Amino acid sequence: MGSVVILGGGAAGLAAAIGAAQRGAQVTLAERNPRPGKKLLATGNGRCNLDNLASSDPARYFTADPAGLERLLAAIDREDLPGWWEALGLWTRRDEEGRVYPYSNQAADLTGLLLRWAERLGVKILTGWQLETLAQSRGGYSLRLVSAEGEKQTLWAQGVICALGGSAGPQFGTDGFGPDFAARCGGRVEPLYPCLTPMQCAGIPREQLRKLAGLRAKGAAALLDGGRPLAREKGEIQFTDYGLSGICIMQLSGLLAPGRGPKRPAVALDLFPQWEEPALAEAFARRARQLPGQSPADFWLGLADARLGAALWAAAGLPEAPAASLPAESWQALARCAKGWVFDNLSPCGWKQAQTTGGGLALGELEEDFQLKGCPGLYFVGETLDCAGSCGGFNLHWAFGSGLAAGRAAAAASGRAPRQEGPRPGKPSRKK
Repeated sequence: MGSVVILGGGAAGLAAAIGAAQRGAQVTLAERNPRPGKKLLATGNGRCNLDNLASSDPARYFTADPAGLERLLAAIDREDLPGWWEALGLWTRRDEEGRVYPYSNQAADLTGLLLRWAERLGVKILTGWQLETLAQSRGGYSLRLVSAEGEKQTLWAQGVICALGGSAGPQFGTDGFGPDFAARCGGRVEPLYPCLTPMQCAGIPREQLRKLAGLRAKGAAALLDGGRPLAREKGEIQFTDYGLSGICIMQLSGLLAPGRGPKRPAVALDLFPQWEEPALAEAFARRARQLPGQSPADFWLGLADARLGAALWAAAGLPEAPAASLPAESWQALARCAKGWVFDNLSPCGWKQAQTTGGGLALGELEEDFQLKGCPGLYFVGETLDCAGSCGGFNLHWAFGSGLAAGRAAAAASGRAPRQEGPRPGKPSRKK
């Protein structure tokens, strides 16, 4: 078999390295961090939510190309990720939401298992190195790597798999190099944006936000575009001193893609999703008559956190007066606010808080084995691509699956490709 170089030692890169080595390729993995799997160790709050039972559903991902996504997800399904994990000796457990974890609930155990397999299969791991240049040469690719100290070395391979990540999580060593390099190779790249991230809110005074910071509430959140609802998510809502967070809010952030997202984004919070608005107004009115205490603070006892209740009371425009003295329309206003509390002038938080990268190399640029069209032997996988999954294991399914598919394909292609003599310097040229 031939040689394959993997650029990037995250989830996609490790899967690609193991997949290629299992098929007999000589594999070298180059990682810029001191150790592969740095970002993987932090996933799922250290538990590593590695998959989801609904991972084949294209509706659980964000992309500019749904048809291309469906085609590539089907290709990943053919690789049988659950069977691959079982063959590696990984035991898994699933929760009631369909999320899949290592049985030990430890991301470090999964990372350790992958590194052990890479070692056992003879994968050569170079840490502290990153790509400087790549050029077609002798029927394959010549890669020049550079270390943090400026030292350089050159590798040659028949297949190259770019698992270079996106822009999310710069604290883990990602800086957008992957999509930028894909563009340099001639690929069309969709605009990048922070995905699965909290949202900043400029429409609520900062002092009001500070009063709510740290509160959590169960409910639903709807993304609006100038008042028009676009999507709705249920779950825990977290209030911060800059805006909103929580899984349901982070899910909605995936819809803020440049050029495709709402022009006037806002979020409407429903803190009583089990009630219809008229019934909630009636229940509020009854409650005001029933309670022994009459202050607004008394009204919220056992119903909502005092700070949250005070904010809702103020947002509905209710006066600081005995609850029983308020007219019927007051409860209609409070119910309307509790069912649709609007936070407008929204924007996603930055790359450091984003779980993944939206946008990236367009999916239509890839063959079903994740090879860049017109560049035989050059593959792109993982977060570099225009595919961001929902919270719950979808991003790691995409990373591991695309890496495994490309690794196996690169190993097979490198075994077939004849090695040609005579260098052909220059960046990869695409055959149209």
